[in-house]
Order: sequence, then structure tokens, then C-alpha cells
Amino acid sequence: MALEQLFQRRSLLSKFVRWLLLPLLLLWVINTIVAYQISNAAATLAYDRTLLASARSIGEKVTVQDGRLHVTVPYIALDNFEYDNRGQMFYRVTGLDGRFLAGYADLPAMPPDTPRTDLYPALVHFNNDHYRGHPIRLATFFKPVDEDGLQGMVRIEVAETTEARRFIAHHILSYTLWGQGVLVLFALAVVGVAMYRILRPIRKLGEEVSRRDPADFSDINVENTYNELLPLVDAINQYRRRLAQLLMRYQRFAADASHQLRTPLAVMTTQAEHALRDGSPAVMRESLQEQKQMLKRTTRLTNQLLLLAKMDSGSHQPQRGRPQPEFALLDCIEQLVMSRLAEARHKDIDLGLENRCRDQNAPIRGQQMLIEEVLRNLLDNALRHTPGGGIITLRLYDAAAGSGHGCIFEIEDSGPGIAPAQREQVFERFHQLPDAAPGGSGLGLAIVRDICRLQDIDISLHDGPQLGGLLVQLAFRA
Repeated sequence: MALEQLFQRRSLLSKFVRWLLLPLLLLWVINTIVAYQISNAAATLAYDRTLLASARSIGEKVTVQDGRLHVTVPYIALDNFEYDNRGQMFYRVTGLDGRFLAGYADLPAMPPDTPRTDLYPALVHFNNDHYRGHPIRLATFFKPVDEDGLQGMVRIEVAETTEARRFIAHHILSYTLWGQGVLVLFALAVVGVAMYRILRPIRKLGEEVSRRDPADFSDINVENTYNELLPLVDAINQYRRRLAQLLMRYQRFAADASHQLRTPLAVMTTQAEHALRDGSPAVMRESLQEQKQMLKRTTRLTNQLLLLAKMDSGSHQPQRGRPQPEFALLDCIEQLVMSRLAEARHKDIDLGLENRCRDQNAPIRGQQMLIEEVLRNLLDNALRHTPGGGIITLRLYDAAAGSGHGCIFEIEDSGPGIAPAQREQVFERFHQLPDAAPGGSGLGLAIVRDICRLQDIDISLHDGPQLGGLLVQLAFRA
């Protein structure tokens, strides 16, 4: 079963074996072809040498008697190829004048364009032909004669069928095929076993990860890990860290939500029970008004908690390499001011806006929804902490040259301000000053800080130089 799983379609081992098998098979075929050619050439060379030896043996028996040529062919000259009973020998001896002397008269003659071989120091030519329905190899040997007034060349032709040659070539080829086949199979077996052992650390790594407790997000030990697996293990560890952080954020969100929503829900439940027990229209109306205000604050708190959860999860993280969209900051500020004018007038607060930017629209790059949330939280804090009859001023102006910033936004109020020692603490979640105005959740400035970090905005708190309260400054990048 394990072997079947290893050789599935998506198995690395089976894929590696297939990639190795194809070149090996190709090399096997090429080597077989080359081996056959080499074996055939070796057999041809060996048997041609024996053919030449037979021709020379016959040539030595050519004599001159009474002015005429005579030849006596010894049996040993024709026995060279018949020892294995796989071949047949034929010969023909032709005199100086082309007259047939001995042998097989119908033996095919050598073609006129057959070249002389350079392998032997003799006048010999080799060619292939057919005789009596069999393929033959023919050696044509010329022996010079100069005796008793006879001068010229005696032609001695010796032929043999090619069964023995083919048998030797096929025999060599068979050994080559078997030998190479065994080597290919052995190589595949060795590679398969090696790959199985090489991949064992990956299987162990998978088993270690699967055995881990779901709550265990500790890093995997890399001391005994192969160098090639380090990127994979590092990636798994980084993923587990991110997963642990994400789980921690969700747990913190659940804890924050349960802690912050428990009190307003309990208050609204108590108010409803009190109104139902009393039953008078005046008490019920008063209870509904209080529940409405409490519900608005609870809705605002829930939205802030959800926004913080999204910020923690990175869902608002800008994509790398992609520029942020551009929008007019002044339009956002004007719409925000107009939406809060009624609340400011209700508290008799002078709410104003000053714009001293060269470009009146004050264009910036960023996520408009998040930056609007920053402005909304800052204005909410200013309206809540500024006493009746106070002043809130929003300013927009260009940053100094060379500062790396495009424009500066400030919101200054005439409220009590924040002591310098507490200005870092107010950015912590659910942190509220002892003398803070009621109705806050302690999340506004925490949201502002997270968004400013995400959008690359510099935020700082100062003493208000004109109104004496708190001045919050946002410096937007150029």
C-alpha cells in the first residue's frame, strides 16, 4: 500500500524515476545501436581476415606446369568457416586470360567499382552479394604469377554465407542488451531506494507537524534538519507564528468584546426591567431615551472593536508595489466638520477650519476610509473633552520644505489637555485618563495610532499654543 502511494501521479519519487527512466531508456537504445554496429564491424573484420587467409592458402597452391596453370585446393582452406556448421564456403579460381580453373563457375563476380581494402597488405577486395538465395561476403584476391614465361594476375575469389557473422553479431548484441538492461534496472532500483531514504526526512517532518497539539505553535527544531529542507521548515515556522498571532488577536478581540459589551448590555437590561416594573409612560420614555443613548455608544464601541480586529488581521494592509489611491483631504475634513456642527452648537463650541495649503484640495495618497476614521476619532475626542463655550480649530497647511512631508493637519481644542507623561499611555487600548469625559471607550486613539502606522502618517501630541488645550498633529508623507 505504501509503495502504491509512493508511485501516485503526484509522487515526487515516481516523477523522478520517470525523468530518470526516459534518458536511461534512450541511452539504452543508442548504446544498443552502437553496440550492434561495433559487433557487426568486429565480426566482419574477423571473418574478412579469415576469408583473406583462405584466399592466400588457395593462392599458394597455384602452380605452373608445362606452361599451364594448375591449382589444387586443400580442404583446410575451406574448413575455416565450417567448424560451426553455420556457414558455407564457395570459391573460384580464374587464370591469367580469364579462363575458369577451379571452384564454382557461377559465383557472382566482383563489381568493377569495388575499392581495394587498406586494412591488409594485399591486393584484395571485399564486397557483399547474393548467391543461391543466400547473402554472401566475397573476397577477391589477386596473386601475381611470373614463371615459365607466364606473367599476370590470378584471380582467387572466396565467398562465405553470412550466417556465422550474423550469429556472432547477434550474440554480442544479446549480451549487450542483457548487460545494459540489468544496469538500467539496477540504477532504477538504487535511485528508487535512495530517493525513498532521501525523502524520509520530509515524511518525518510531516509526521512531527501532524502530531503537534493544536495549541502548540512553537517552532520546529531545525538542528537536525537538512540544509535543503531549511527553507521549508522556516516557512512552516513563520506560518505557525502568523497563525499564533492571528489566533491571539481573535482571542483578544473576544476578550475585549465580552469585557466592553457586558456592562452596557447589563445596563440596558436593568433599565428595561425597571421600566417594565414601574409601568408609567414617563419612566418608560426616560428608560427608552437612556437605552437609545447607551445603544448608540455600544454600536460605536462595537464598530471600533471590529475595526481594531480588521487592523490586527492585516486586511487593510496596503499591497506592496501598488500605489495608494489619491483623494482630496480637504473634502473629507469639510464633510466631517459639517456633520458635527449641530453637536458643536448644542455644546456652544466654536468649531472652525483653517486651510493654508497651496493646493486648496490638499491631495494625499492613502485609504480614504481609514483616514476618515482617524479624523472622526480625533474630532470626537475634541468634542467630548472640550467644555461648553470652548473652541476647536482644525488647521491644514503645507509642511516645511525638506521635511519629507506633504501637508500637516492639526486639531487644537481649549479642553484640559493631556499631561506629557501620559501622552504615550493614551494610545493604549482601553486606557482612559482619570479625569476623562464620560462616554468614551478608550479605543479612539488606539485606532488612530494603528491606522497612522499602517498609512505611514506621523502623529504627535502637543500643548495647544493658541487655545491652551491639546493639539494633535498629523504629518502626511509627500
